[in-house]
Amino acid sequence: MADIKIDGNFLGTVAALAERPRRDPALPLPGGNLTGVRCLELFDAQLGSRHLDLAARELGARGEGYYTIGSSGHEGNAAVAAALRPTDPALLHYRSGAFYLERARQVPGSTPLSDVLLGVTAAAAEPIAGGRHKVFGHKALEVIPQTSTIASHLPRAVGVAFAVERAARLGLPLPWPADSVVVCSFGDASVNHSTALGAFNTARHCAYQKLPLPLLFVCEDNEIGISVRTPPGWVRSVYSGQSSPRYFTADGTDLVQAAQVAAEAADWVRQHRAPAFLHLRVVRLMGHAGSDVELAYREPAELDAQARRDPVLRTAILLVEHGVLSPAEVIARYEDKRAEVAAVAETAAAAPKLAGAAEVMAPLAVRQPPPVAVPATTDRLTLAQGVNQALSDLLAEHPEVLVFGEDVARKGGVYGVTRGLLKKFGPARVFDTLLDEQSILGLALGAGLCGLLPIAEIQYLAYLHNAADQIRGEAATLRFFAQGQYRNPMIVRIAGYGYQKGFGGHFHNDNAVAALRDIPGLVIASPSRADDAAAMLRTCAAAATVDGQVSVFLEPIALYHTRDLHTADDGGWLAPAGCAHVPLGSARVYGDGTDLTIVSFANGVPMSLRVAGQLVERGIHARVLDLRWLAPLPVEDLLREANATGRVLIVDETRRTGGVSEAVTMALVDAGFPGRITRVASADSFIPLGGAAQHVLVSEPQILVAATTLCA
Repeated sequence: MADIKIDGNFLGTVAALAERPRRDPALPLPGGNLTGVRCLELFDAQLGSRHLDLAARELGARGEGYYTIGSSGHEGNAAVAAALRPTDPALLHYRSGAFYLERARQVPGSTPLSDVLLGVTAAAAEPIAGGRHKVFGHKALEVIPQTSTIASHLPRAVGVAFAVERAARLGLPLPWPADSVVVCSFGDASVNHSTALGAFNTARHCAYQKLPLPLLFVCEDNEIGISVRTPPGWVRSVYSGQSSPRYFTADGTDLVQAAQVAAEAADWVRQHRAPAFLHLRVVRLMGHAGSDVELAYREPAELDAQARRDPVLRTAILLVEHGVLSPAEVIARYEDKRAEVAAVAETAAAAPKLAGAAEVMAPLAVRQPPPVAVPATTDRLTLAQGVNQALSDLLAEHPEVLVFGEDVARKGGVYGVTRGLLKKFGPARVFDTLLDEQSILGLALGAGLCGLLPIAEIQYLAYLHNAADQIRGEAATLRFFAQGQYRNPMIVRIAGYGYQKGFGGHFHNDNAVAALRDIPGLVIASPSRADDAAAMLRTCAAAATVDGQVSVFLEPIALYHTRDLHTADDGGWLAPAGCAHVPLGSARVYGDGTDLTIVSFANGVPMSLRVAGQLVERGIHARVLDLRWLAPLPVEDLLREANATGRVLIVDETRRTGGVSEAVTMALVDAGFPGRITRVASADSFIPLGGAAQHVLVSEPQILVAATTLCA
């Protein structure tokens, strides 16, 4: 087995070394500024990381461990931790064992071996994720937990670095020192991912504009992603010739060189407040994970060559050849660390696990913020004006609020929703971004971690889908992996749905919300008129501030500038932006008809109200329930209004498959609603251009027919 071979190779090679004359360990070792004393500290982190990998595989073989992706071959990243401060925020990839141990050494009272093994054994006492996933993370170490999704944390890292500087510029408090450096590590396979490329481009874009961005990218290049080769020299050829990020490179298996270059890179970023790219050339030992049989795709000679570059072995040889330790002392340290890790592993394996679904899901609970005061106003506004007023109020009341996205500043938004905010609050708080949804969301993710309240705009719902993982895999999972110790409060405003007149087609009329509705813990707001929009935006902001909540705020484009409801110039859809507090998951009822309850949201609400007026002429008296929140659904209000009439018609402008009506129907069924239920929904189709859109979207004639049939 690979682990046995690497273990044996280390012991055999060290045992065969000749003892050298002793030298003062306080002196620098040849080739750099690393002293023997400092080298011993880093060697201890390397040994700990190696034995954690070996223990994880042993625990897995016994059925007591559940994660065997290791750091073997990457132990040179201890040098990166040594080059940084323990207060520098770190977003690490999954081969960062030695970094984590060296970072922990700098913080008294840390127990990194226990931290990692509690994660491997999925123990509830694991200090960051509580047994929900094996991640490197710890609040006291400022290691922010990351998912295993390839490169998905890079946009967030850019956002943290941007927000560190922006918060300082605004005079706002930070969770870290103002001169912090953000470090973000990843593998060579990740540099090819569009998410990574977008992050590098955004960093370069900031540097080009002289915007400070203190970010150290660390690419740990082992030249293989599971079984797919990275062409030799590929990373260097792509990134060494760029003007930004500034390129540094080192042999990550040579601890002296790695420490020297990592210190140079970190110091450069801290001094220049600009991004750098540290290319550490490493090896991957013992395969991708415990289940990976490398001989299926690598030749024995190649594996032997990799073993000779083992960074732990090379550090041991360094210490022996320069008289810091004897071979016997190296082996003694190696075996002592094995015994120490084994003892911690036994304790971790016996530690209690998560006891049930309620405990697993506890971090995902959506908590109701306290009631929010909404300023009174007598002006009757459109939906767009109501959102604008709420944004203006939030910016005025909360100095930590930022509003940003494509075209939101100088233009004031494609539909004028953010018009005037730049002039009123300035470019430090209201600004345009580059046209990259992943980077927009990454900026929000980072700003939230820095204590700011980002309100990001995605210009159209259809534009969200190429960046949805930044919400699904990053924003929504942080509370799951950090149990509230780290938070990324944010509001994502998205213009969406159909029914636009004069500007149509799929990408500007998208009614697909299924990709959002199944994200655990995500709040989805969907107002239909000005008063609700203003109050709900304030509720989302309060939830973000109080509980770190992530909210998506879906704004129906076709209602942005709608003024009338029943007839021309009746002003029936105008409303004052000041109104009562709207709690999360609370619906709104129009009318008190006793024959039928029509349940809808967004564009469906005014459509349903018009149909309700027509039903009166047929002797049918209906009430209309505006859900307002798609998650959490207002189930209590839904059941109350459904039971009031015994008949429910769901009007769903999203698609029939995966649309909102599925959730509403099942909420009624699960609660044992005894009455009749039917629904009308848009077709399972993309929305075409022009009048053809009416063939696939829910229409008022359809609602009228369905309501009449249900009440027959």
